Parts: sequence; structure tokens; C-alpha cells
Amino acid sequence: MAMRKWAMGIGAGLLLAVGTGQAVSATTKPSAEQVRQLMQVFSVGKMFSQMNTQMAGVMGQQLPCVPAGYWQNFVDANGVKQLTERMVPIYQKHFTAEEVAGLLKFYRSPLGQKVIAEMPATMAEGMQIGRQWGQQRAQAMLGELQKEGKVDAQGRCPASPSAKASPLKGK
Repeated sequence: MAMRKWAMGIGAGLLLAVGTGQAVSATTKPSAEQVRQLMQVFSVGKMFSQMNTQMAGVMGQQLPCVPAGYWQNFVDANGVKQLTERMVPIYQKHFTAEEVAGLLKFYRSPLGQKVIAEMPATMAEGMQIGRQWGQQRAQAMLGELQKEGKVDAQGRCPASPSAKASPLKGK
């Protein structure tokens, strides 16, 4: 129902703009309702719920004296609404109304829905690959620095008095 009212409002606004000879600017800021719809299509509430579950696990380990039920309800529907409202200006700052309309069209399409459904898995797999790559790069760089004598076998700077006095000396 709210979407129908929103669409009718946008339609009426476009008709009014065309009827008065004014063009809708390509840089028009998206409405808060338009951004909320985008967040709804993204299933932001579901994402926040998943984040809350992860946070509850971490907090439960760090503070075992607090009952688990407390953490499970830490980010409730009201919290999701509060966070969503704080995110609206960010989207309004970075996207035009036309762009948000395009995003809505895409993410409501079958391909857009697949992107939303698959994004958590692809991001998790990508982060794992990134972590592995980063560890390999760090080991390779550490090996090079050890060969050059810039770090010791433990990966620390040598404790020579001249290195402490002038770290740039000899370059």
C-alpha cells in the first residue's frame, strides 16, 4: 500500500513537472522513502539480524556473565529502523533519485534478486581468498626483508644501536 502511494506520488510529481515545462533534474536527491524501499529490497533488516546474531556470539564470549538472551534481542526491529534512518542520508548523498530508481529496478529483477541472494556467499569466499592472499604476501615480504637483513628471523627490527639512532642511515 505504501509503495502504491509512493508510486502515485512520484507519478503525480513527474506529471506536474512535465505539465509546467520543468524537467526533473538528473541530480535530484532521492527521497527518504525511495532509499527505504531500496534498503527493503536489499533485505537490510535480514542483514542486520544476521549481524546481530554474529555480534551476540562475540559479546557472549567476551561477557559470559550476561545472559545470552540479552544479546539476541540487542538489535530489534526498532534498532533496525533507527539504523536505516541514519543510513538514508548517506544514500541521498551518493546517489541521485534516478540512480536509486535504476537500482530498485535492477534489484527487483530476477538477476538483482540473485545478486542479493548470492552476495553473502561470494563476499565470504572472497574474504577468505583475500585473507589467504594477504598472508602469502606478508610471508613473502617478510622473507625478502629477512634476506636483506632489515628484520631478524622473528620478523622484528634488529636491535642495533645505529638502527635506533638513525633509521634512514645507509639508504
